[in-house]
Amino acid sequence: MQLRSAAFTDIGRIRRQNEDRLMCDEALGLFGVADGVGGLPGGAEAAQCAVDHVIKLLRESTNPPDLELITLETNHAVSQLGFKLSPHFGIGATLTYGIFREGKVRLSHVGDSRCYVLRGGDLECITIDHSVENEARARRAKGELIWVNEQHRNALTRCIGQTTPLEVDLITRQLEVGEKYFFCSDGITRLLKEEEIAEHLSRADQPADILQEIVELTNVRGGLDNATGVMVCIDQLP
Repeated sequence: MQLRSAAFTDIGRIRRQNEDRLMCDEALGLFGVADGVGGLPGGAEAAQCAVDHVIKLLRESTNPPDLELITLETNHAVSQLGFKLSPHFGIGATLTYGIFREGKVRLSHVGDSRCYVLRGGDLECITIDHSVENEARARRAKGELIWVNEQHRNALTRCIGQTTPLEVDLITRQLEVGEKYFFCSDGITRLLKEEEIAEHLSRADQPADILQEIVELTNVRGGLDNATGVMVCIDQLP
């Protein structure tokens, strides 16, 4: 399998620290992002701990790796770090990553970072944000009456580092030649429409150039948060 990949992160224009972290390792077939949870201390430490543990556990795992177990063990590691750094509030991060091997991508997802795929010019978001708004929407679909405070609609309902039992979204897809996968933090998705993301990903430019253009556009629009993107192009399959 032949891939081309690139990664780019920027602090933005408002934040004092970049609390985003990324994974871009073609040898491991590992790509993804982690974003320290806003409103909690230790966001950078949480995100760094998350990616460090995913990489460590993946290197120690058998093939195929158990992504649910890796993510749950990573959650435990971050929560334990939270007891040391912030015993009253804890620490947290989003974590969205994929393993590209043997013609498939296997994804693990917690939080509101996203993974998109561009196939034949059509962009699809293959993860669901774990937010108050989306949880309320799902419960309304079951007939429940749910009211959401507008100020809290984007608040996370799951994150890496939580001390309560964690549910992990796991997704498996067959890869196709020509597809482009895009992992990103919400510093990008809150400022760019999906149509704009699709337009940039559709270009024939090199992945690094596309990512830089996307992140630079978030800064033009205010750079309100850290912005991180990881792109994977599927050039050849076994």
